[in-house]
Amino acid sequence: MFFRRVFSPTTPGWNWNSTDSPGCCTWTGVTCDNSTGFGRRVVGLELGSKRLVGKICGSLTDLNQLRVLNFSHNFLEGSLPDDLFNLQNIEIIDIGNNAFVGSINIKGMCTISTKIRVLNFSHNYFSGEVPKDLANCTSLQHLSFDENSLSGSLPESLFQLKNLSELNLQGNSISGSLSNGIGNLSNLVKLDISSNLFSGVIPDFFMRLARLERFSAMSNLFTGHLPTSLVNSPSLQMLFLNRNSLSGPINLNCSAMKNLVSLGLSSNLFHGPIPNSLFSCRGLKSLNLANNNLSGELPNNFKNLKSLTHLALVNTSLSNILSALSILQHCRNLSLLGLTRNFDDEQIPNDVSLEFKNLNSLFLANCQLRGPIPEWLSRCHKLQFLDLSWNHLGGNIPSWFGKFESLFYLDLSNNSLKGEIPKSLAELRSLISGKVTMEEPVPSFELYPAGLPSLIYRQISSCRPTIDLSYNILQGPIWPGLGNLRRLHVLNLKENKFSGPIPNNLSGMTGLEKLDLSHNKLSGEIPHSLIDLSFLSNFNVSYNQLCGKIPQGSQFDTFLNTSFEGNNGLCYAECTCQSEQIPILSIRERKRTIIGLPSIIGAATGFVLTVICCFMSGLALPKPHKRKYIRFVTS
Repeated sequence: MFFRRVFSPTTPGWNWNSTDSPGCCTWTGVTCDNSTGFGRRVVGLELGSKRLVGKICGSLTDLNQLRVLNFSHNFLEGSLPDDLFNLQNIEIIDIGNNAFVGSINIKGMCTISTKIRVLNFSHNYFSGEVPKDLANCTSLQHLSFDENSLSGSLPESLFQLKNLSELNLQGNSISGSLSNGIGNLSNLVKLDISSNLFSGVIPDFFMRLARLERFSAMSNLFTGHLPTSLVNSPSLQMLFLNRNSLSGPINLNCSAMKNLVSLGLSSNLFHGPIPNSLFSCRGLKSLNLANNNLSGELPNNFKNLKSLTHLALVNTSLSNILSALSILQHCRNLSLLGLTRNFDDEQIPNDVSLEFKNLNSLFLANCQLRGPIPEWLSRCHKLQFLDLSWNHLGGNIPSWFGKFESLFYLDLSNNSLKGEIPKSLAELRSLISGKVTMEEPVPSFELYPAGLPSLIYRQISSCRPTIDLSYNILQGPIWPGLGNLRRLHVLNLKENKFSGPIPNNLSGMTGLEKLDLSHNKLSGEIPHSLIDLSFLSNFNVSYNQLCGKIPQGSQFDTFLNTSFEGNNGLCYAECTCQSEQIPILSIRERKRTIIGLPSIIGAATGFVLTVICCFMSGLALPKPHKRKYIRFVTS
């Protein structure tokens, strides 16, 4: 009877009409036990990801032998019943990833049940403060309040949980300084306080956390230098302090930090050179120092980081790109390299000996680099993501781009590239039929300069398949073969000198969401076949030499006039490229036309009257004076 009161009759794997003696004990997610001394009693409810809806009923406390309660990843809502924490035998409560609200009141819970090991309240809408009545939860090993709306400071009772191995507090609004009391949690393996409002210096308590493997304090308000015990921690494997206001030199003792695998210090106020000592972190796989006040050249001993796979040095005032690339090519496992906004106005190396066999993502934008696109890139056979935008690169786009089997994001915009689009771009396999799969970097791997939202890549794997050649000096036709790129989502050819018609075949790019062909010299009609691009939400052909009727129907009914302005031959009515049309003008041009028309008429009338008067009165003037006067008027 209890289950009918609490759960929906449609709960998967549950037979409400069963007359078998085991009853609910045979249902999916229900565990029973005979050893309780009270017959077969329910001891476990493993109902995660069962699409449960509604609220938790207070009658749940009738299951007084319950040890495991897992309602995670469902659609449950409302506040928690007061009696939920009076289950005397409970060991695990996991209600993460639901829509619960209100405060978390666990007063007296650990007085009744001293066996509680896991409490997971993550990814809900809980508010108020972190519960203060935690001191009696001495068996607690895993505590998660992450991704809620908790505020206030951390209670002192939290620091009495000597058996706690994992504490997750990220994604709240918890404030104040970080207490030295955390050093009492000597069994802590993971501590995540990211995305809160903690301030002040990070306390020097890490020598007491001998088992700590992961510490994340990203996106807080911490200031000051790195604590001595932190940069000498032998147990740490992952350290993320991105997006704070930490300062001073980066003084890691990698001789002591032998287990360090991932290090994130980006978007702080660290200064000085990139430390030579980093080469001693031989197991380092991911390093992010982006957006700091560093300077100088990349240390030569970086070539010893043989395990390095992800490196972000974006906006760190690095110099000597040839030296940097010559060093980094020795990191044979390097798959992602972010060097954007460095090497100001240097020549991009064209050293044919450079080789990055495992590189799949290269970010070298906004460096003002000069020279042609280098040949050594053609040997990066695994390349998937290439951003060379906002440089001064010249010459032609090489035809070998079409040989990349996995390239799905190509940004060469805002350069000085010339010539035609290579026909080989229409042969990019990943944009024809391939599926894009990428290994995502560790959290908060910044690949963009601070304050430049146009260069933000939140998640590489979520970036839309793109070819961006805008703002160059490219010319020639748009090849019909580009229509084969069915997986392409963004094609941007804006601000070039392309000519000829828009190919009908572009309708073959069935995944296209954005097509920008504006500010070119394209002619002819807009192909009616483009209305078949059902995902197209951003379309712009303004300021070309197009003519004829603008297609109607489907997505084209949603595009603004600004998408077509600046084409004197385009119209919405029935017309052809040979007939007279009323041009589509921009708002500015319309105002200029309306306002300027009386002035033009007035000027013309005045000119005619002036000339007539001159001829009438000038008959008495000497010829040289008459000629000079008329020349003045006409000028």
